[in-house]
Amino acid sequence: MCGIVSYIGGKNAADVLLEGLKSLEYRGYDSAGIAVMKDDGIFVLKEKGRLSNLAAMAEKIGVYSNAGIGHTRWATHGAPSVQNAHPHLNGAGDIAVVHNGIIENYEALKKELMQLGYEFVSETDSEVIPQLIDYYYDGNLKNAVAKCISRLRGSFALCVLSAREPHSIVAARRKSPLVIGVSENENFVASDIPAVLSYTGDFLLPDDDEIAVLKADSVKIFGKDGRGISKKTYRANYTAESADKGDYPHFMLKEIYEQPFALSETLSEDTAKCASFFKGLKKVYIAACGTAYHAALMMKKVFEELAFLPAEVDLASEFRSRTPIFTNETGVIVITQSGETADTLAVLRMAKRKGVKTLAVTNVFKSSAAREADFVFYTHAGPEIAVASTKAYTSQLLAGIMLSIEAQKSSGDKMSALCAETAEKIKSLPSFVSEALKSEEKIKSLAEKIKGEDDVYFLGRGADYVTALEASLKLKEISYIHADAYAGGEIKHGPIALIDKNTPVISIMTDEKLFEKSKSNMREVAARGAYTAVVGIGEDGADFVLPLQKLPPILAPVAAIIPLQLLAYHVALLRGCDVDKPRNLAKSVTVE
Repeated sequence: MCGIVSYIGGKNAADVLLEGLKSLEYRGYDSAGIAVMKDDGIFVLKEKGRLSNLAAMAEKIGVYSNAGIGHTRWATHGAPSVQNAHPHLNGAGDIAVVHNGIIENYEALKKELMQLGYEFVSETDSEVIPQLIDYYYDGNLKNAVAKCISRLRGSFALCVLSAREPHSIVAARRKSPLVIGVSENENFVASDIPAVLSYTGDFLLPDDDEIAVLKADSVKIFGKDGRGISKKTYRANYTAESADKGDYPHFMLKEIYEQPFALSETLSEDTAKCASFFKGLKKVYIAACGTAYHAALMMKKVFEELAFLPAEVDLASEFRSRTPIFTNETGVIVITQSGETADTLAVLRMAKRKGVKTLAVTNVFKSSAAREADFVFYTHAGPEIAVASTKAYTSQLLAGIMLSIEAQKSSGDKMSALCAETAEKIKSLPSFVSEALKSEEKIKSLAEKIKGEDDVYFLGRGADYVTALEASLKLKEISYIHADAYAGGEIKHGPIALIDKNTPVISIMTDEKLFEKSKSNMREVAARGAYTAVVGIGEDGADFVLPLQKLPPILAPVAAIIPLQLLAYHVALLRGCDVDKPRNLAKSVTVE
C-alpha cells in the first residue's frame, strides 16, 4: 500500500518528490523518505511519521538535485521507524531502492546474501532488493535489476537510483501499480497518476516484469527477454485540480459533496459495451473487499431482482479459499475503486486462468483490473483521495443497477415493469443525493450524541442492511468507535444482549414493505434502554429521526448512505481524529 515517486529532469528533484508524496500519503503514512543524486553520491533523508516531518527536515537542510526517488510507507514487515523507512541502500550506499509490495521469499534471499557477506540494518523485506542488485551488478544497472526481479517472489513496484549510473532511474513492477509520466526533458514514476499530474498528463503503463530506464530526455521499456518495447502513451482522464482539496477542510467532505456530480458521470458510462459479458450467463460470482464488498452485496440484490440473474458474493480474500463451480454459463465480476486491490486482482486472475468471462467495475482508467478483465465498467467518480470511500461507493451502487438493466436487456426477455421504471428513475439519482446532502446540519446533533460512546450499532433489513454495514464501516474507520451492523431479524438471536442503557442504535428504514418489521426491531432495542435513531421514511417513536425522500428500494441505498457518511465525518471531527488519514489504514490495499 506504500506510495513511490521518482523524478529525473531539470527541476529540483526533492521538491517534485515531496509534492508527489503529498499526493500519495493516503497510501501510507508510517514514515517517508527520499534519496537524491548528488555529486558525491546518493543523499538519503527519511523520517518516521507523517510526510510533514520529512518536508520540514528537507527545508531545513536544503536539498538540490536533478534526480531522485521517494517513498511513503504503510508498514508491513518491520515497525514504523527511521531504520525501516525507505529508501533502502546496499552496503556501499551507492544503490537506493523504494518498494511497494511484499517480497514473499525475502527471508531465504536475506539468508543467502548474509552468507555472501552482506549486512542488513532493517527489519523489512525490501532491503534485500538493493543488496541483490548490488550482487548482480556487472556494469549495467538495468541488467542487474532484471536478474534481481527474476529472483523475487510476491508483488513489487520499485524504483532504483544508483551512483554508478547517476543519469538514469530504473523502475519495474509485478502485481503492484506503477505509472510512468512522460514530458519534455523530464520523466516521472509514481504509484498513482495524481502524484505527478501537475507536471504531465501523459503516461506509459508498464506490464508485469517489464523494466523501464528513465533519463531526463528518454524512457525506454524492456521486456522479459531484454528487448525494447514500444508502449502507447495514455492521456490522464482528469486534471490536477480535480485531485485537489480546494476550499474544503478535508478530502472526505469534498468527496461526499461531489457525489451528485460523480453519479452524473457514472450515468454517462455506456453499458452496451458489457452486453456480451451477460450473453448466455446463468450465474455470476461477484468479489470485492471493504466498501466495494458492500456494493457487491447490493449488486447481487439488483441482479436477482431486475435481471433474474442468480449471483453469489464473496470477499475477494476468501474467494480463493473455496472451490467455485465455473461453467461456460458463469461470469465473474470484480469491484475495485483503484483497480489495484491485491485480493480482488487475484480473483480476477484466477477466473481468467479458468477461462471464465470477467468484468471489472473500477474507477481508475487503465488500472490493472481494467486492463486485465475481458470487460470493464468505469464509474467515472474522479480521484478519491480520502481513505474512507464515499463517492466511489455510491458510484459502484449505481454501476450495479446500470449493469443489472443491461443484463436484463441481454437476456432477450421482455423488460419487466420494475426494470423499465428503474431505468427511468436512475436519471434522477443525482438530484436525490443533492437533497440528502441537506441533512448535514441535522446530522450534527446525532454526532454530538454519539461522539463519546464506546459502541454504536446499526440495524437494517433487505437493502437497508447493506447500508447499515457500510455506515458501520465508515464510523469505525475514521472515528475509532466500535460499530457493528446487524440484520434486523437477527437482533433477537444474540446481538440484543449487547444493548445497555443509552446504547446508540441507528436503524435504516427506507423500504415501506419492511417498515413495520424494522419498526418492531427498533422498539425492541428501545425497550432495553437503547438510544434510538432512525434514518429513512420516519418513525415518530425514535429519539432521533432523519426523514429521507421516499425512493424505490433499489435506489434508496444510494441516497440513504449520504447522511451516514456525514455522521461518520462529524463524529470523527468531534473526537479529534484525522479524517482523511485514519490510523493503521491506507487507501489502496495492494498487498495480500
